[in-house]
Amino acid sequence: MPTRLIVVWCPDWPVIAAATTAGLGAHVPLAVVAANRVLACSATARAVGVRRGQRRRQAQRACPDLELVADDPGRDARVFEPVVAAVEGLTPGVEVVRPGLLAVPARGPSRYFGGEETVAELLVDKVAEAGVECQVGVADGLFAATLAARGGLVVPPEGSPEFLAPLGIGELDQPAERLPGRAELVDLVRRLGVRTLGEFAELPAADVLNRFGTAGALAHRLAAGLEERAPSRRRPPPELSVTEEFDPPVTRVDVAAFAAKAIGERMHAELARRGLACVRLGIRARTEGGTELERVWRCAEPLTVEGVRDRVRWQLDGWLRVAGDGGLDGGISVLLLDPREVIGAEALQLDLLSGEAETSGAERAGRALVRVQGLLGPDSVWRGVIGGGRGPGERVRLVPWGDPPVPERPAERPWPAAVPEPTPERLVTGPVPVVVLDGNGAEVGVSARDELSAAPCAVLTEKGPPRQVLRWSGPWPAAGLVRLQVVLEPNGEGGERALLLAGDGTTWWVEGVYE
Repeated sequence: MPTRLIVVWCPDWPVIAAATTAGLGAHVPLAVVAANRVLACSATARAVGVRRGQRRRQAQRACPDLELVADDPGRDARVFEPVVAAVEGLTPGVEVVRPGLLAVPARGPSRYFGGEETVAELLVDKVAEAGVECQVGVADGLFAATLAARGGLVVPPEGSPEFLAPLGIGELDQPAERLPGRAELVDLVRRLGVRTLGEFAELPAADVLNRFGTAGALAHRLAAGLEERAPSRRRPPPELSVTEEFDPPVTRVDVAAFAAKAIGERMHAELARRGLACVRLGIRARTEGGTELERVWRCAEPLTVEGVRDRVRWQLDGWLRVAGDGGLDGGISVLLLDPREVIGAEALQLDLLSGEAETSGAERAGRALVRVQGLLGPDSVWRGVIGGGRGPGERVRLVPWGDPPVPERPAERPWPAAVPEPTPERLVTGPVPVVVLDGNGAEVGVSARDELSAAPCAVLTEKGPPRQVLRWSGPWPAAGLVRLQVVLEPNGEGGERALLLAGDGTTWWVEGVYE
């Protein structure tokens, strides 16, 4: 049977964390956006029509005074740390599922305090002392307990299947969990005629596995009120724990973030070598003054190397913020990662000579970039993420290596007047002014209707005499700019042959170069 759990859920946690960090009051309409869509919004914003999943412009149209804040899982985890500490002050065994949601085994606290309802009331009061509102639910299994918390319910023992049965199939897709492919799975199941969790649970497990794969089998177990995965009798060997000592002790968040990368990758590599994956991660630390800190993160899905790294970084960030406020006796001197629960992962093919797991070129390159960060700092390596936009400069967003590759604008939306393919291989960062001439030698301008005054015949650059335009296309007006693609005659000096020009009606400059 599933473990009976008490779940503490803080509604709209990304919004609460963002408002707390920015110093905004509860009356301010606020939305957290990711990939140009609303990830979460405040009750004030919902009252005027803002909804989760809306595009940014739709949300701003519904609420012109809406405050928009970028999604930041690290911020959410850091602000959640006082809530976890408050719950831990009442009952031990706290496991963080994600920022805004934590779970506690129900058996011990309910016996000590005289009942599950009493524990739920005490937890609500305890979290309120930390300045946060929460809802508490009790049920068998994490999935059922989480849904019970949304209604503030205590589901009777062994009653999770009956509690889940009438709920809609869409409950399997919780946006805060950010499970890849879950939304597509729910949409497919719904189009096949399955409307409730009970109807989905009645399907034969073998048929669900054959039709939907392992992701469908996991969702089927949740709908039936079972644990997220079958019970595992495997005990993690003690040598899987990874320890790192810091001299001098870590006191800065950026240094802690880099340490999280290194130690997280070490633990994940050792687990992968043994064909294991971690689903419950214990993070322990000792401060310079000898204070012992410990936190457990629980995950429905096996942790990837990025998942391990993120959780360690979030936790260290939260602890160091407390230390910066005088709540700890010094920086962190020792860090230990302890896989509390592991499951079998896919077997890795090992190299016969070296005994090391085979890795792809991308993985080897990633490790090399991590080593570069070790030499030059965590912000020394950046990667480009392609998104949407009308100009090539708008489509690329630079993010530090290891951070989520989230584009600034979604690429799938329509972008009228966008510059067509091909995309320039090189963007010009500094201003490189040029003069666009027509057949009479006069400068080509742009009218109020974004039309060219004449056909471009030559381009005058700083490198020499005017060069004839062999071919051109455009214009593409967008946001007060007009863009042109031009192919120039060769000048014998190795100059660029094709350029992307941008102009504001009076001045032209080079925006991109086609190699």
